[in-house]
Amino acid sequence: MRSMSNREVVLGVTGSIAAYKACEIASMLTKRGVRVTPVLTRSARELVGAASFEAITGQRAITEMFEPLQNPDVEHIAVATRAHLFLIAPATANILAKAAHGLADDWLSTTLLATRAPILFAPAMNTNMYNHAATQANIHLLRERGCCFVGPDAGYLACGTTGLGRMVEPETVVEAAIPLIDEREDYVGKDVVITSGGNHEPIDPVRYIGNRSSGKMGYALAMEALARGARVTVVTGPAEVQPPYGADIDVVESAAEMAKASGSLAKDADVFIGAAAVADYRVERPSAEKHKRTGEAWSLDLVENPDIIADVAAKKRAGQIVVGFAAETEDLVENARAKLQKKGLDIVVANEVDVPESGFGSDTIKACILDAEGATENLPLLSKEDLATALFDRIALSFRR
Repeated sequence: MRSMSNREVVLGVTGSIAAYKACEIASMLTKRGVRVTPVLTRSARELVGAASFEAITGQRAITEMFEPLQNPDVEHIAVATRAHLFLIAPATANILAKAAHGLADDWLSTTLLATRAPILFAPAMNTNMYNHAATQANIHLLRERGCCFVGPDAGYLACGTTGLGRMVEPETVVEAAIPLIDEREDYVGKDVVITSGGNHEPIDPVRYIGNRSSGKMGYALAMEALARGARVTVVTGPAEVQPPYGADIDVVESAAEMAKASGSLAKDADVFIGAAAVADYRVERPSAEKHKRTGEAWSLDLVENPDIIADVAAKKRAGQIVVGFAAETEDLVENARAKLQKKGLDIVVANEVDVPESGFGSDTIKACILDAEGATENLPLLSKEDLATALFDRIALSFRR
C-alpha cells in the first residue's frame, strides 16, 4: 500500500447518526499514512466523542471556534491552507446549506470558506430532507463550484424509513477520497480498461464451471489508476470484491460476455490490462434442464473460449499498451516470456500461484514484470496494491518511449 505520509485531510464530522462511521474513515486514512485532522461540530459531539478520533488519528480534534489553542497550527486559516482535502462525512443538510450559501458560524463552516483544497461531501440525512428542493439546489450549486460528492445510498435509515439518504460505507468514502488526495497526475486524460475476477461457464441452469479468482488484483489496479488521474472501466466477472468507487463497471459472467465487452471497450483505451482469470474452456452444450443424479459417470464436452488478451493485442493501435497476466506454477519467467511473445503483448505480469502467499484470494503476490523490450523485473513478495503501483510505473515508462 502506497504511503501518503505527506498528505493531510481535514475530516469534518457533523450531526448525523452516521457520525460513528467517521471513526472508521479516520482509521482507514491514518493507516495509509494520511495525517487526519478531526473537526467535530457541536451536534456531532452529541453522538461521538472527540477522544475517539484523537486516539485513532494521533491529532487533537478541533471542537470549538474560540477554544484556547494549544497549537497555533490548528487556527482555521493555517489548517485551510495546509490541507490537501476537506472531507465532510457525514454531511448533513445543514452543512450543505451553510457551504452553499457561505455561512460561517462555527469552525468547520468558516474554514470551508477559507480553503482552496478539494472538498468531498458524503451526505447522510432523512430521505425527504435529501430530496427537498432546497437541499437539491444546494448540492447542485456546490457541484457547480467544483465540490465532489460520494453517495448517498438507499437503505434503512435511523428514522425508521427506507429510502435514499443513507451515508455510503466508509470503504467507499475512502475510495472516493484517495484520488483527490494523491498528488500524482501522470495518467490524467488516459483511458484504462481492466478485466477482473473470474468466469462462470454454465453446465445447466444451476451448475457452472468456475475458478477461484477473488478480483483483488483488479481492484488494486483500478484504485491505482484512479489515484493517478485515469478514467477507469472495469469489466468484472464473479469476484469476492467489486471495483472501487469512481470506476465504470461492466458486470459479466461468462468468458464470451467478457470478450464482447472487452473488445468494444479496448478500441478507445490507452491501456488495456487483462487481470481476469478468464476461463479457458466452456461446456459445448449446456443443458437446458438440471442434470439429475443417476449414479453413473457424467462427462462434459468442453470447447475453448476466446483468447481475450490475444484478440485485444492483435487489434491494438499505435501507442496503445496491452498488459497481460500469466499465472504460473513452474518456469515462471520462461512461460511468461513465451506468452508475451505469442500473444503480442507489451507487458506481462507473471505471478507464482503455487506460493502460499501468492495464490488466488491472497492479499499479497510474488511476481515479475516482463516487457517486449526484453526487460525483466523480479519483484519481492508485495501487497497487490504495491504491485499495481509498480506496474503503472512501468506502463508510464512505455508511454515516454
